[in-house]
Amino acid sequence: MPRVNPEILVWARETAGLGPEAAARKLGLRDSRRASAVDKLAALELGEAEPTRPQLVKMAQQYRRPLLAFYLPEPPAKGERGTDFRTQSGGNPAADDATLDALVRDVQARQSMVRAVLVEEEEAERLAFIASCRVEDGRDAALAALQTLLGVGVAEYRAQRDAASAFELLRGCAENAGIFVLLKGDLGNYLTALDTGVFRGFAIADDVAPFIVINDQDARPAWSFTLLHEATHLLLGHTGVGSAHTDSGVEQFCDDVAGAFLLPVGELDVLDLGGGDMDLVSERIGRLAGERKVSRTMVAYQAHRAGRISREMFGGLRVAYRRQWRQERERQRAAAREREGGPNYYAVRRHRLGDRLTGLVRRMMAADALATSKAARILGVRPGQVQPLLDAGGRQRGQA
Repeated sequence: MPRVNPEILVWARETAGLGPEAAARKLGLRDSRRASAVDKLAALELGEAEPTRPQLVKMAQQYRRPLLAFYLPEPPAKGERGTDFRTQSGGNPAADDATLDALVRDVQARQSMVRAVLVEEEEAERLAFIASCRVEDGRDAALAALQTLLGVGVAEYRAQRDAASAFELLRGCAENAGIFVLLKGDLGNYLTALDTGVFRGFAIADDVAPFIVINDQDARPAWSFTLLHEATHLLLGHTGVGSAHTDSGVEQFCDDVAGAFLLPVGELDVLDLGGGDMDLVSERIGRLAGERKVSRTMVAYQAHRAGRISREMFGGLRVAYRRQWRQERERQRAAAREREGGPNYYAVRRHRLGDRLTGLVRRMMAADALATSKAARILGVRPGQVQPLLDAGGRQRGQA
């Protein structure tokens, strides 16, 4: 067995956002008469002791790294997120940023494989809409380009049964335009779930295989807004990650375009804010959001941008809506645990991946252009799960 570079152990721990004490505890190291648990970890990281195979397996699990990463000759360069549009005061916990880096690496690797398959099978078509707009051209120009790209307007969006169906309409239009749209907000389990304050959406502005990733930890009525926001980034040619809380001018521009698509500012004239009482404002914003099949936060944002409510009230409403959503999500999870059965695992995974990605994998496997092992990496499942996932029933709308 090759020796492990101690620098790799330090790199893996630090990029997982763990200090020595927390890491020693997660790795199951124990104090003894000769050395404390932290001292034992330090000995490994200084090269004074060689980690055993079981210890490396444990590190791979706790640091969220593949086992092979521990046999690299030196720590790799920091993962590239593209442009980080999450400029804000305060920052995020190191563990959350480490999880985000792992998520971005996973998406980038899968996007690269998709692009390679399309090129190898001569299905690569250059998508002219990537980087076809500029911020300098203004919001209305970008909005017109977005509407043309999707081939759908707000009237058809609102004609859908509910917010989940309206999102599926937009997602289908985006996929028909050549965009892969994924729902992904964790690394495969709830322990790695990322709040929208860390990550709301992610776009890869590739002109052959553009990707949009939506954090499905967000409230479902907000998914449409995020899709439109990230699609605007593609029109601008931006690869990068954004969060729900940011001071970035580009993020605000993309928010304005998405907001104008779903709720033109003129429609706020019907919103009687009742003199500024927050409870009454919240109630009436909620009613309008339900009618327009959008999130309450989006309506509040548009009201703020139109000067109908103050920045402070918008901030208070956003916090309140987020708190209420978290409470409702916990209630739904508790109810799901009490029920027997539940949604089909493979149908849920398929819905998260989207029809465009699963359809591509199915077609390429049928043509013997894609091995099961590579298909599994693209889909983010084990090889034995590929066929059951592809054979799963039609997408279950709104489940993720």
